[in-house]
Amino acid sequence: MVDDHTLFRDGLTGLLGTVPDMEVVASVEDGEAAVRAAVDLVPDVVLMDLNMQGLPGLEATRHIVAQAPTVAVLILTMVDDDDSVLAALKVGARGYLLKGAVQEEVLAAIRAVASGGAIFGPGVAERVLSGARAPDHRYGGQLTDREAEVLSLIAAGRSNSEIARELRVSLKTVQNHVSHVLTKMQVRDRTQAALRLRGLS
Repeated sequence: MVDDHTLFRDGLTGLLGTVPDMEVVASVEDGEAAVRAAVDLVPDVVLMDLNMQGLPGLEATRHIVAQAPTVAVLILTMVDDDDSVLAALKVGARGYLLKGAVQEEVLAAIRAVASGGAIFGPGVAERVLSGARAPDHRYGGQLTDREAEVLSLIAAGRSNSEIARELRVSLKTVQNHVSHVLTKMQVRDRTQAALRLRGLS
């Protein structure tokens, strides 16, 4: 948990301490301490504020992703603008959530990024993937309409099984679509596919 507002940090840390499947292993107030703790402890998830004294959240995220690549960084901030969202994804954050999110949304986001998914708050996915449904010809192959639809749902935080239910297809079909998207976009994971589609990676 990384936040320079003590009351918020302590409050959320206390909340997470009551959730059976979660454990807060460190609570720090600045980016430098966040990087040290992430590298030393290798937690599943780092909850990262953006605006802090010293090393900003974006730079701290960049260092964590480089030095502890298995750690998922989830941005939790008051900052709600396209540039900050895209910058966070660019440096490797697995998700972006606003501090106004309700408790259930925060817990769901933590679980999603911990399991390898990507999660964005309401409206963020649409901004990141605007134009995603249009076939793209710039990469190793173009996305079909269905592949672009699957990519949009991934960015909205849906799991493969949820996508299968929503599109009324089998789980295997969704897995094949995801594999095709990553191959065509020449990327290693879902977040990078979203960035590549926007020309940011």
